[in-house]
Order: sequence, then C-alpha cells, then structure tokens
Amino acid sequence: MTKSGISKKITGRATLLAATAGAALCASGGAAAAQACVADPATVIAAAPTAAMTQTPLPDALAEKLDVAVRDALGKAAAPGFIVGVRTPEGHWSGAWGVADPATGAPMEVGMHTRIGSITKTFTGTLLMQLVEAGKISLDDRIETYVPGVPNGDKITLRHLANMTSGVSSYTRAEPFLEVFLEHPQVVYKPEQLLAFAIPDSPVFEPGEAFDYSNTNTVLLGMVIEQVTGMPIGDALKTMVFDKLGLKNTVWPGDSTEIPEPFPQGFTLQGNAATPENPSNATHWNPSWGWTAGEMISNLDDLLTYGRALGTGQGLLGEEAQEVRLTSFPEPMGYGIGMGCTGGWVGHTGELPGYNTTLFYNTAHDITVVVQGNSDIRSGDCADEDVLPDNPTDVSCSSPASRIFDAVSVALGHPFSMTPAE
Repeated sequence: MTKSGISKKITGRATLLAATAGAALCASGGAAAAQACVADPATVIAAAPTAAMTQTPLPDALAEKLDVAVRDALGKAAAPGFIVGVRTPEGHWSGAWGVADPATGAPMEVGMHTRIGSITKTFTGTLLMQLVEAGKISLDDRIETYVPGVPNGDKITLRHLANMTSGVSSYTRAEPFLEVFLEHPQVVYKPEQLLAFAIPDSPVFEPGEAFDYSNTNTVLLGMVIEQVTGMPIGDALKTMVFDKLGLKNTVWPGDSTEIPEPFPQGFTLQGNAATPENPSNATHWNPSWGWTAGEMISNLDDLLTYGRALGTGQGLLGEEAQEVRLTSFPEPMGYGIGMGCTGGWVGHTGELPGYNTTLFYNTAHDITVVVQGNSDIRSGDCADEDVLPDNPTDVSCSSPASRIFDAVSVALGHPFSMTPAE
C-alpha cells in the first residue's frame, strides 16, 4: 500500500490502533459546568457491595428488557458475536449472542477471553495512583525525572500524561510506525521503540493547554511504574491489582500472541490485507505495540469485578486517593486519571484489532456494565471510513461494543449520553 493509501485507511478514524475509547469521552471535556461528572464521590467510595450482585439473577422482567435491547442492537453492530454482563445492587445478568468463529459456527459464550485494548489504561492509572498513595511518586513529578529525552519533559507532569494533556504525540499516528504495523502486525515492540516513534512529532502543544488522546502518554507512565516498583509491568499488575481483586482470568500477555482458552476469533479492517468484503482475522496479531496503553486480556466476570473496584476504589485505593481520581475529570464530562467520565458513568472502552470492549460503572446507581465484541469494525454513518458491505447507514457511527453498551444503558434506565445536560 502506498503512503497515501495508509493515510486514507486511517483518516477519520479516532479509534485506529489506539483503542481510543476514552477519546470520545473527553472531546468536550473542560467545558464549564455547575455539576461535576461524579456528583457525590464520598457516597460512591463508601457504597457497600451487595451479595445479590454476584448471587442473585436480576428480575425476569428486567432481564428480558436487557435481552431485547441487545438483540435489537445486534443488526446494527459490526461484530460476529457479543458477551454482555450487568451487576446492580439488586442482582446480576449476563449473556452471549452470535458466533465466536464464523468458520465453524461455534457460538459466543460467557467466560471467553478477549483482548481489552485501552481498558488497560485504567489499570495503568490505578498503579499510578497506588504509587502516589504510597508516597513513592507525585502526580506533579516531571517525566524527565524518569524518562530523559521527552520534548518538554521538564514541564510535563505525570498528571498531564494520565489525563492526556501532555502534548506528547501518539506513536500510533506516526507514519513510520503505521507503515510497519499495517504490513507486519506480528512485529514485537519494546516501550522505548514506541516512544521513539512519537518523539519527532512532539510536542503538539504545551503541557496542559489542550487534550489529545495519545497512547504514548500511558506508555510513559508504564515506564515510570517499572522504574519505581522495580518490577516488570506484568508483575506489578499481578501483585498490585490482579491478586488484590482475585482476578484469575486477566492476563498481561507481554510479547506472546496467545490468548487463554476459551476465546473467540477476532476480525478487523485494519492492516493492509483487509477489505470490507474480507476482514482480516487478527486473533493472534502481536499485542506488544499496545503495551501499558492497550495489550491486556480478560473475561466477563473479572471485568465486572474490576469495573466496580475502578469506580469505588474498593480493594485498590484508599478513600483520599479515590476521591482524587473521581474528581479528576474536566466538567461536566472528560478524561481524568486513566479513565473517562460522562453522565456519572466512569470507565473506558478498549480496542485492539479484532476486539472491542466497553467497561463502565455508574457512580449514581452502583451499576457495572461490560460488553465484549469480537470485532473492532465500526458501523453506521462513518463518512469515508471502511465499513462492511451490509453497513446500516441510518444510525450514527459506532464501534461494536459501544453500540451494544448504549442500548443496555437505555434499558437500565440510565442512558449513556455523550451530550452534557444543559
């Protein structure tokens, strides 16, 4: 593919290679508002989990309403299959729809592992806040203290990196990176190599002056975490998050292309070999390019457990540290320390070629929702972006898991809206 062809393939796609999900949350961030995105952080932090969240099915009427919402949205979402789960104080609900492997017709099943993309950023942000809470670092530390050679490194703070206001360009927009990745998705990258792709295009603005969703920010935070903890990032995640929450099916794959069984096949239009008529199977593409910005793997139960801990801080952070995190969003919606917030929903979406995931926690009603899809192909009115041949044009452009999550949020009576209230 020519350079112009690569450019055409990525133009207009905010989510390309970034698992950008939080990017949409903060496009309007920073606007003045009378009310914070999380209305009452203290109540959120203190909310006690109920036994029903994991032991009692939701009432039949609500379960049917959720099932209908998912089924109505399936035809407008460009993925072979989905897994969806909900936990509320009154009970839990989950299900799977579609196929895990179109070649064999194997069904999608609850419990399957998928790549979770930029939801990884929330884990990195959690490690960062744990180190802040322990007094080992400060959000006001300059990145040059840990990683030399970053343009404006004497002015960029760890907070700037965490909330995407550093001005460091994303390596996933760098043409030299894209030329290699789109043609050779099995290449293994080290974080220093990823940073090197971003340096020539940085800074894109002065620290704190604007928002720009950059994977480089979270890679830099991962480099800091490794230095401060003295552990490889996978070990830090296991010790500081997985073990604390009992996450048995959440994996840091490192350089491995393997996914724990069971898992669905994942499909994408990214890469030079893909066409709308014949998407590429990206199941075993190497995830190392995502590093602490996007390479983790998990399943539904682990994500539901983690999603509530992310929102409340329980099991991960003390009250003061969690309050800092829940008040870190530009108002009334925006991107804070490794996660986004809109309408009281905090969390992230995640995308790696072949997979799309949403994880959100409703801080007003103690509800956790997770959606996993085995495609990252968007659908709807997506301008000149590549879409599938049977693409619906009567709906707005959306990633697969996001479309299903939106429908579920409406069925729950707490719509996830990207438009702030007047």
